[in-house]
Amino acid sequence: MALQISATNPEHPALLLELPWQMPLAEWPQEVLVPLPRGISRHVVRYARAGSEVIAVKELAERPALREYELLRDLDRIGIPAVDPLAVVTGRADTAGGPLESVLVTRHLGGSMPYRSMFETTMRPATMHRLMDALAVLLVRLHLAGFAWGDCSLSNTLFRRDAGAYAAYLVDAETGDLHARLSTGQRDYDLELARVNISGELLDLEASGALHPSVDPIEFGMEICARYQGLWQELTRTSVYPAGKYHYIERRIRRLNELGFDVAEMQIEHATNGDTVTFVPKVVDAGHHQRQLLRLTGLDTEENQARRLLNDLESWMATQDDHAPGDPLGARPEVLAHRWVRDVFRPTVRAVPRALRGSMDAAEIYHELLEHRWYLSERAQHDIALDAVVEDYIETVLPKARETLQPTADSLGTAAD
Repeated sequence: MALQISATNPEHPALLLELPWQMPLAEWPQEVLVPLPRGISRHVVRYARAGSEVIAVKELAERPALREYELLRDLDRIGIPAVDPLAVVTGRADTAGGPLESVLVTRHLGGSMPYRSMFETTMRPATMHRLMDALAVLLVRLHLAGFAWGDCSLSNTLFRRDAGAYAAYLVDAETGDLHARLSTGQRDYDLELARVNISGELLDLEASGALHPSVDPIEFGMEICARYQGLWQELTRTSVYPAGKYHYIERRIRRLNELGFDVAEMQIEHATNGDTVTFVPKVVDAGHHQRQLLRLTGLDTEENQARRLLNDLESWMATQDDHAPGDPLGARPEVLAHRWVRDVFRPTVRAVPRALRGSMDAAEIYHELLEHRWYLSERAQHDIALDAVVEDYIETVLPKARETLQPTADSLGTAAD
């Protein structure tokens, strides 16, 4: 059987043809590989360069490779945070004509690190709690979309900085299944697997001396369950309010929005006696602030980044002479938003030299500048101009950040496991 590359983009086969597919993945030469950290895996995984792309290559049998490729494409279509599938390579053979396993190729997720690699750095428990929050959000998003992961673990999850917080991404979809809707039993089983896998990996790290001494692996495994259940309850519970208290419904929707979820459909039922109203959010989509910022500005960011940028955008809008909400003669929000991108956001980010940014994207850089502006303004007890903030940030913050992150500065992330 001849070598065959099934890809999502016509450019990818040409880039991938340059790689040594006639060699087992474990024997690929160093000159084509990229040394990035990765979690533990039952398959051989390597990171390589294909043109300007950094890719992850996972060696496995043809049928599961094709299945995982299609599952990752499905997750991408429904907006789930997961690695981007690029291709499946089948029909591989060595120089003697012997068959080699197929491979799945995914794109490296810029600025990301495997969860397990983070836990290997003896991080503080407070940071671990934040990582668990992000992982719980990912698991809830998957379950709301009808996806049963079947293998949630520290090794199968990537983290990425999101406005000072963390966003979690699915890496390995090999054991997953996509359904119209998950039953309670399916969700509970997935959650139990997550608990066992996470506790097991933490025990492994504890045995190697890489875990913070105050961290109990069993308790942290239980924590993912508690955080998941709390978030799931908030997103799906039925609320009963007194008749006429419709602002209670609005308050519930606002609370869901603050968690980053949109209520795309709702069910409201009045009691037969007219005394109470029952409210059920029927469809809850993640990424409320992401979509709002994308609609207004065209900027595609992480959820927490979007929330922070929207706050800055709204503050800036209030200073504009033609900002008149409700006035038909005032500028539309979309017009003002694009003006903000052109006159504020882009010039500010470009003022930070690209060579000093490391793996931070434009939205994260801007968030960092907003944080630094708040700090400088608090210290000076008056507002500091943004250009002065940029100058101080470059001189005082970036050098320290680069020193702190030097061990992982070249570890821009992984794309498959």
